[in-house]
Amino acid sequence: MTTIYDVARRSGVSPATVSRVLSGRRNVDPELSEKVRAAVAELRYRPNGVARNLRKASTNLWAVVISDIENPFFTSLVRGLEDVAQTEGYHVVLCNSDEDPAKEAAYASAVLTEQMAGVVISPTSTADGVQVLAEAKTPMVLIDRRVEGVEADSVLVDNEHGATEGVRHLIEGGYRRIACITGPRRVSTAMDRLAGYRAALRGGGIRYDKDLVRHADFREAGGFAAMESLLELGEPPEALFAANNLMTVGALECLAKRGLRAPDDIAVVGFDDIPWADLVVPSLTTVAQPTYELGRTAGLLLKDRIASPGRPPSTVTLRTELHIRSTSAPKP
Repeated sequence: MTTIYDVARRSGVSPATVSRVLSGRRNVDPELSEKVRAAVAELRYRPNGVARNLRKASTNLWAVVISDIENPFFTSLVRGLEDVAQTEGYHVVLCNSDEDPAKEAAYASAVLTEQMAGVVISPTSTADGVQVLAEAKTPMVLIDRRVEGVEADSVLVDNEHGATEGVRHLIEGGYRRIACITGPRRVSTAMDRLAGYRAALRGGGIRYDKDLVRHADFREAGGFAAMESLLELGEPPEALFAANNLMTVGALECLAKRGLRAPDDIAVVGFDDIPWADLVVPSLTTVAQPTYELGRTAGLLLKDRIASPGRPPSTVTLRTELHIRSTSAPKP
């Protein structure tokens, strides 16, 4: 088996220089770095990850545990995180908890077993895995959702403000009977967005009606079922605020199945932008989150946490942006 010493001899540098090049350090002369990489390719050298991890007591891997791999919200977020990881000499392992606390806990256990350097995690409703990682003092950054009782770095968006802005836009368009489809009661983002919905109603002088609120599962099927339930009311809503992108899609599918159309039959605003929101007819009004920046900021916080484990936890809250399109056109 080719060793780091063989690469050093072939490239004419010390083993320490080879190690610095392979670990992504920037304090190596570019010409020497090129010689090392050429020797690595020629000799087909592969670093012994097991031995390196035993020496370092951790790997150069970051785990990112997302709650739903089918949700396009996470695509740009993971890209932002990966860009930071690559710059800092880490690799990213993608894990999907599927909103399942048992899967989240299993991934947390794997992170500890494999001695990963750190974790960025979007917690499930019970946050079982977050508790495991916190107890083990693993470098960790929470994204998208808070967890009560856990002190950790967090990157969030101003969910309440974003929801308030989206619902206020509907009120300004002349809509009064506005429904809300939000997520599970135990998930902070769901309750923050519901709070924003209620705040907008108060600001517009509209009485809160619990019959117009549905708690679903942040999935398409949940949005479909919730919309179906709202349409069965004696007096259906004239507008809808859906608290995430997949539930918005499910609600729109339900409307299409019923032969209804936004905004003619019911105006729609969804939380989270969707890549094709501008392309569909009618185009979809959304409250957009800065997803790439969420991931990038989480990566920077994790890098700093690994470098300074004892510093106090910090929370970064990013702002949303309302993208007004056709589905929320003013009431005739």
